[in-house]
Amino acid sequence: MKAAVVYWSGTGNTEAMANCVEEGVKDAGAEVQVFSASDFTADKVKEFDAIAFGCPSMGDEELEDSEFEPMFSDCEAELNGKKIALFGSYGWGDGEWMRKWEEVCKDLGVEFACDFVICNEEPDDEAKEACKALGAALVK
Repeated sequence: MKAAVVYWSGTGNTEAMANCVEEGVKDAGAEVQVFSASDFTADKVKEFDAIAFGCPSMGDEELEDSEFEPMFSDCEAELNGKKIALFGSYGWGDGEWMRKWEEVCKDLGVEFACDFVICNEEPDDEAKEACKALGAALVK
């Protein structure tokens, strides 16, 4: 099983979450590669059995729109039937951006490995454990 963790982080909070997802994948005994959004392309989707995508809430509860959203849009056509998981941090709101993103993914026909993981600001111990569990679920 080979997984990718693809994320964008402005303050380091979503990056910290990505590192915990990576740890969870490794602990589950699978191979993992971590990419920043700018280093991942639709061509790479087929190289992985599963992908965890991480993006913080930006602006009016939206995905980051200069690097992450364009990359994810390019990947959408390749995600049908792919096992994925979503994660990200937020500074305000109630997770609306993640619920909207999850709906987009459902419409693409993805297979969710588990429920998404979100945390307010810097991930606390509970959020870190949830990210590790997400990584493990991704490769089961």
